Order: sequence, then structure tokens, then C-alpha cells
Amino acid sequence: MTDNEFDQIFPQGEKNTAFGQYFIGQSYLAPLTGGSVPVNNVTFEPGCRNNWHIHHGTDGGGDQILLCTAGSGWYQAEGSEPISLEPGSVVRIPAGTKHWHGAKADSWFSHLAFITPGDGVSNEWLEPVTDEYYNNLA
Repeated sequence: MTDNEFDQIFPQGEKNTAFGQYFIGQSYLAPLTGGSVPVNNVTFEPGCRNNWHIHHGTDGGGDQILLCTAGSGWYQAEGSEPISLEPGSVVRIPAGTKHWHGAKADSWFSHLAFITPGDGVSNEWLEPVTDEYYNNLA
């Protein structure tokens, strides 16, 4: 394993350049399936996290499901305490929920991510999770 690889069950994928502007640190994206419910493996280097964001959708669409497969990370919904994610952790994020997720400062982190299909499914990227806030997580 090199400094840019992380031992995990799913492919790490390529550097996440398509969405890199919405992340602090380096992430990687490996599409696993396409179709009406695409599934992606997202890998975060230590300290990497995405910005606050909201998934929108109606008629059952827009919920995000995260399934932690390797490493250790954080998930937080606005107004709630951060939740530690370890392999086997599953989070369902209802459409319309402002949230962020990413690696812990000292660990790589991977999760499978998918969005439930429906009408008007979109993603709204918001402000970054500041270093000051992130560095104070337990």
C-alpha cells in the first residue's frame, strides 16, 4: 500500500476531480453501478471531508444512504452531534437534510453512497466545514 492507497474491499477509484471543489482534502470516486440507483465508493484521505450539502428530491427520491466499508469517519446533520462511522455503520439521510461527512483526522475512510431515485433529485453544495470546527471533534 502506498501513501495514496487504502486497503479496502471496493476499488478506490480515481481522484475526485469532478467534485473536488466541494471537499477539503483529497477524495477518490469509484462508480460501482449505474442505472436508476448508481452506487459509488467514496474514499477520503485522513482529514478529508465534504462541504455541508443538501440532497433534494420528491416522490421518495433524494434520500442518501451511506454504508461505511473501511476506516473511520464522521457524519453530521445540521443541529445534531457528529456521529462516528466505522465499518458496518449505515446512515440514512432524508432528502432536505443539511449534512456533511468525511474521514477522521487520523484515518482513511470509505463509504458506499447512493441516492434513492425519485423526482427532482439534485444536490446543493454549501459552505465548507471549517478547520476550526473539524479540528475540535473528539
